[in-house]
Amino acid sequence: MSSNLIWFVTLYLIVSICIGLYAATKVKSSTDFVVAGRHLPLPFIVATVFATWFGSETVLGIPAKFLNEGLRGVVADPFGSSMCLILVGLFFARPLYRLGLLTIGDYYRGRYNRHIELAASVCIVISYLGWVSAQVTALGLVFSVLTDGAMQPWHGMVLGVAIVLVWTLSGGMLSVAFTDLFQMTVIMGGMIYIAFSISGVVGGPAVVLEHASQAGKFEFLPPLDPKAVVTFVAAWATMALGSIPQQDVFQRVAAAKNERTAGNGSVIGGCLYFCFAFVPMFLAYSATLIDPGLIDRYLTTDSQQILPRLILAHAPFAAQVFFFGALISAILSCSAATLLAPSVTFAENILRPFLPKLNDRQFLLMLRIVVLLFACAVLTFALVSSSSIYGMVEGAYKITLAAAFTPLAFGLYWRKATSQGAALAMIAGLSTWLGMEFGYPEGFFPPQFAGLLASIAGMLAGSLLPQVYGHPQRRRAQAGAA
Repeated sequence: MSSNLIWFVTLYLIVSICIGLYAATKVKSSTDFVVAGRHLPLPFIVATVFATWFGSETVLGIPAKFLNEGLRGVVADPFGSSMCLILVGLFFARPLYRLGLLTIGDYYRGRYNRHIELAASVCIVISYLGWVSAQVTALGLVFSVLTDGAMQPWHGMVLGVAIVLVWTLSGGMLSVAFTDLFQMTVIMGGMIYIAFSISGVVGGPAVVLEHASQAGKFEFLPPLDPKAVVTFVAAWATMALGSIPQQDVFQRVAAAKNERTAGNGSVIGGCLYFCFAFVPMFLAYSATLIDPGLIDRYLTTDSQQILPRLILAHAPFAAQVFFFGALISAILSCSAATLLAPSVTFAENILRPFLPKLNDRQFLLMLRIVVLLFACAVLTFALVSSSSIYGMVEGAYKITLAAAFTPLAFGLYWRKATSQGAALAMIAGLSTWLGMEFGYPEGFFPPQFAGLLASIAGMLAGSLLPQVYGHPQRRRAQAGAA
């Protein structure tokens, strides 16, 4: 392992930290910390949307999944995840921006009631455990590979969390936005340069694409079997719909300077993410032509290591610097965003209602404490988990698909949605998902997809049946839809 590469990566980390600390000097209130003062222009919104989603699963998890299962295996990410961002930009960003809320949990309180807010917020916070843990796991893997095993993965996890905490604790969303703009530039430039470098080794992109096509890696649609089709659609929906009621997505919408910027930024960021997510897949598949022994060594043991090992063994030094700079950029930006989002939701929608006398300065302190505690919880989860990076990310959205998506979508676009309907939607969705997850996980409907269908049925039945909650809730629900 070249010590020069380690020094370049260290320098990059120092620059990232300095950018985050500079942005932190502009934080004056909890609004600055949570939604960057609601004045970010389009380039910042695009950058923070792209950089948040272009994380460890994109560079390490998706390529590993593609090598094992082909294009059909990555229907959830990038196909589902990029569609989530596009759907948010087209249908959710503008109406949510107009409400001027601090968190997505605030929407559930305003549209329904405190009970729905609390239940939805708990589900949202829980969903982030897997996603943030995936980033922490990837940081441990990267630092271990960079040091050629001198640093154990768990040491890398601790170091990575400490680095992310420095600017997340100090500057919140403002620091995240500034570092994301820098990191998106590194990611895009680095990935393009590396793709050209690696393709030159194998004789050009056409050679790699032709080989992948002949190996059946581009088969996307499932076989014409009902269960296979439902499983395919469910995998797509888990990311495409389950990711919509998430605080990190909402924060990027709310941080924009106006609703047009919020919508356009999400759509552009989603399109960029979809395009660039194929670059790591191309690079990883190139390993089958460049170093078949590498594939044999890691495909059945830890396929997440194939791409970084390929770069270290066969790419020129400049490409190595760009790759690990881009990889660490992707992981750090995603880690910061996904660490901040659940912490804000927990502080604002779960804790704050029990502490109504908190002033803004005290609330800002509480936010930082919650970020620190959540980081410790995520680090513990990552250390004990045995799931793959892709599996952690995909599993993170099952609970929000089953419980939180239906009340959000119906609340925005169906005037008859009521608090009773939202409650039944969450109860039906969660109970169906959990029941099938533990009792019948291999059934015709994947558990989370069955939970989504049950949630929709609960919303329709609960909203159309006579109201148990009474007129005040009905009036509040109708006012929220107006």
